Amino acid sequence: MPHPATRTVNLWKQHLQRVPDFVWEQREIETLVLADNDLVELPAKIGELKNLRTLDLGHNALTSLPAEIGDLAGLSDFLYLHDNLLSGLPTSIERLTVLRYLNISENEFEKIPAPVCQLTSLVELRATDNRLDEIPDSISNLKSLRELHLRNNKLAVLSDAVGGLSELRQLDLRGNPLTRLPDVLLNLLKLQKLDLRWITTLAPAPWITQLEARGCLVYT
Repeated sequence: MPHPATRTVNLWKQHLQRVPDFVWEQREIETLVLADNDLVELPAKIGELKNLRTLDLGHNALTSLPAEIGDLAGLSDFLYLHDNLLSGLPTSIERLTVLRYLNISENEFEKIPAPVCQLTSLVELRATDNRLDEIPDSISNLKSLRELHLRNNKLAVLSDAVGGLSELRQLDLRGNPLTRLPDVLLNLLKLQKLDLRWITTLAPAPWITQLEARGCLVYT
């Protein structure tokens, strides 16, 4: 049982296989760590933990999430879903309107789930090591986004909508089969790092030197 002052339940790597019942009694907790526990499902009761600010479900075997996860309206700091078996997310995720960090890396996503592109408070989105073959135009809704990590997917082209991410500082495209980059990347006036390593299919873009001239580090 957690000490009341900590407001944290950390059950990392306990090989629990299911969430212990005592967790649902901890209505005041702000951080819940359930990473690396061989979980195959998350009970709907997760929606009762209204004070959660951070939820770590990484390194499990989840194939879906309950709609009730959208009831965590105060989830503001971190939502870790990486290294699971997810191929979709419930539409209720779009109700996490104050969430700043989302990690959906190392799953089975072929598309960025539509609800993710409604999370307008996101500052960092990690979607590496999936099967993404396109980026939806609705990505441009993420006006607060500073870091977009898309390493090791199946992207051959990048949507022009990325050019609307006016706060973007870091764009990681490593290991994608990209054939071209959109000129709109020049619109990203705050871009500090563009990572193009491990890409063998990309023709050089003549405007890359303009990015570098204004201080953006371009890794090739």
